[in-house]
Amino acid sequence: MGGVSAFDEPLKKLLGGPTAKVMGEHLDLHTVGDLLHHYPRRYEERGRLTALTDLPLDEHVTVVAQVADARVLTFNGGRGRRLEVTLTDGHGRLQLVFFGHGVHKPHKELLPGRRAMFAGKVSVFNRKMQLAHPTYQLLDAADTDEAGEAVDAFAGKLLPIYPACKQLDSWRIAKAVDAVLPSAGEAVDPLPATLREGRGFVSLPEALLKIHRPATKADVAAARDRLKWDEAFVLQVALARRRVADAQLPAVARRPAPGGLLDAFDAKLPFTLTDGQRTVSKEIFDDLATEHPMHRLLQGEVGSGKTMVALRAMLAVVDSGGQAAMLAPTEVLAQQHHRSITEMMGELAESWGLWREAPSGEGGRSGDGRALGGSDQGTKVVLLTGSMGTAARRQALLDLVTGEAGLVIGTHALIEDKVKFHDLGLVVVDEQHRFGVEQRDALRSKGKQPPHLLVMTATPIPRTVAMTVFGDLETSVLDQLPAGRSPIASHVVPARDKPHFLSRAWERVREEVEGGHQAYVVCPRIGDDEDDPAKKKGKGAKAAEEEAAAQDKRPPLAVLEIAEQLARGPLAGLRVEVLHGRMQPDDKDDVMRRFAAGDVDVLVATTVIEVGVNVPNATAMVIMDADRFGVSQLHQLRGRVGRGSAPGLCLLVTEAHEASPARARLSAVAATLDGFELSRIDLEQRREGDVLGQAQSGVRSSLRVLSVIDDEEVIAAARQEAGAVVAADPDLDRLPELRTALDALLDKEREEYLDKG
Repeated sequence: MGGVSAFDEPLKKLLGGPTAKVMGEHLDLHTVGDLLHHYPRRYEERGRLTALTDLPLDEHVTVVAQVADARVLTFNGGRGRRLEVTLTDGHGRLQLVFFGHGVHKPHKELLPGRRAMFAGKVSVFNRKMQLAHPTYQLLDAADTDEAGEAVDAFAGKLLPIYPACKQLDSWRIAKAVDAVLPSAGEAVDPLPATLREGRGFVSLPEALLKIHRPATKADVAAARDRLKWDEAFVLQVALARRRVADAQLPAVARRPAPGGLLDAFDAKLPFTLTDGQRTVSKEIFDDLATEHPMHRLLQGEVGSGKTMVALRAMLAVVDSGGQAAMLAPTEVLAQQHHRSITEMMGELAESWGLWREAPSGEGGRSGDGRALGGSDQGTKVVLLTGSMGTAARRQALLDLVTGEAGLVIGTHALIEDKVKFHDLGLVVVDEQHRFGVEQRDALRSKGKQPPHLLVMTATPIPRTVAMTVFGDLETSVLDQLPAGRSPIASHVVPARDKPHFLSRAWERVREEVEGGHQAYVVCPRIGDDEDDPAKKKGKGAKAAEEEAAAQDKRPPLAVLEIAEQLARGPLAGLRVEVLHGRMQPDDKDDVMRRFAAGDVDVLVATTVIEVGVNVPNATAMVIMDADRFGVSQLHQLRGRVGRGSAPGLCLLVTEAHEASPARARLSAVAATLDGFELSRIDLEQRREGDVLGQAQSGVRSSLRVLSVIDDEEVIAAARQEAGAVVAADPDLDRLPELRTALDALLDKEREEYLDKG
């Protein structure tokens, strides 16, 4: 176990306290192993300059460039000094600026013709790209100790450029790597020897040496190939073991009784199911009929009819004598699902003569106190959320434990210990990325045997991501939209460059309302005291404000402020209401009901309307500060319009600079309605870790060299090899090194890696 302890050695011992503290706080690197797995982002060839034309805006970059010219300017009547340095790569140019006392040293050192590495955050000033106060390391002058050290550190032809941060430059990270590199020889190799030799991989110690200090590009390629395999293989082994464990669990086979609720529901549908809905339903019904729990991911385009498929599966389980529960990520969505399912079932029941009044704890909310079916086989449709009144909650819990409630819709409150079911047969999870493995395990204890599980996502996922993130689930895809769906036109509204475009946007909203339709306006923030940093008391608030001002970034636009401005200004006279997550459940419910009934013209909301909200008469959506949302979120939001026969309109309002990545994202969303294409763009534009659910958790085990887009073949091959290894040795008794790597991936602090965000 010597190798393990060498990798587990705290960085503080080798690098000293201050450097280790910065690495821990800002790069989440704590041990020797962490640093050895912090691979260079790219390599610069000695003597070659970085292309300056395509640097990413708002990102911390390291570039190798040559000084073209430098000049000192004064301002404030000569009291202030500013040094402007122009860098060149022979084609493009990049400006550096230094202020005040920071001018002297760079003015002396950054002379025309000098080459250096520069690190800083790329911003735009006067429509030019610039780095303000960058750190730098001279590469071609032997007249300073630092420059001499830099040349020694990068003796090879390839200069490694590391993912860095403001507090720690790439070259300082390189120096730290040199200190821990001898430990690479003690790396524990997770790949079985036969697999490693059969595929011709270099050993793990050799791969680590070559990735950090390559002599040639071939060294980099050999190292990356090997390290990609480690990442793909260890993760696929974890997923394969989970699949094996799941397949051994018992479950009750759920076959719907003919002539039951499902048949009656299908007979009353006012439209024909799409071919996709039929195919996916068959896959689900086949799974439900087996004596092992179904674990299926249902992914589909916005508006492809996933809820309809899920409801049919739920009815099939109720017909078999069991209960079916649907979990939604938010209360608003749980209420929306409850309302729409109650309405769908209500239409069926009214015409079939099947509603009967059922006792309810608080006189019941719509649907809570009605049961579906005659007196002999009644089933209630029950809502259970965390904020229900005590009496209503008590009644709902009673309905679950007695089996009176066959269809249950709720939030994560359904997973609480005190919630007991009579015979839970199926759990449908809406928007899986907020629902992880631990929650799924908690549900297993809810049934007499583990329930069948269907997880749904409205964000289409490229095949490789499905294999990587949801590799323990079978996948069904709904890519066909139901008939009658209308096209949605999307446009970017550059509010800063062209203010009259924004005025026109509000005119378009008025026109839609005058045509008898309704509109959404979406903002990133609520705007009450609780989430407004300017109003928060405490020392962090002023710093946050100053930082925003320094970056020329105002706080995100807020629902409460925008609603007031619109009602007084461009949308005066229209019925404008607000909806956000901190409203009381009854108030949220009331606003949504009135919007659905057409009593509200414009709903100004946060992303609580992102998923599942279905108001066919809503035709227009204006998304404020659209650049503050991700690609898939914008696609989700846009899916709330165009749900009826009239065409939809989505306007993406932004103040982002024309050359920024944010604008490129918005243009991509405006250019296509294909969710699979957008998910691919999303993946290319974000760090892999974000897509794998790491963005919020900061967990270190996100992918480092494996790309879930480019490495489809590696992932597919690793999945196959992992399946074979686990089938032959489920507990990995004969592969202790792989077992060690797996434990590292799944240890307590990294548990979220296999949680879906």
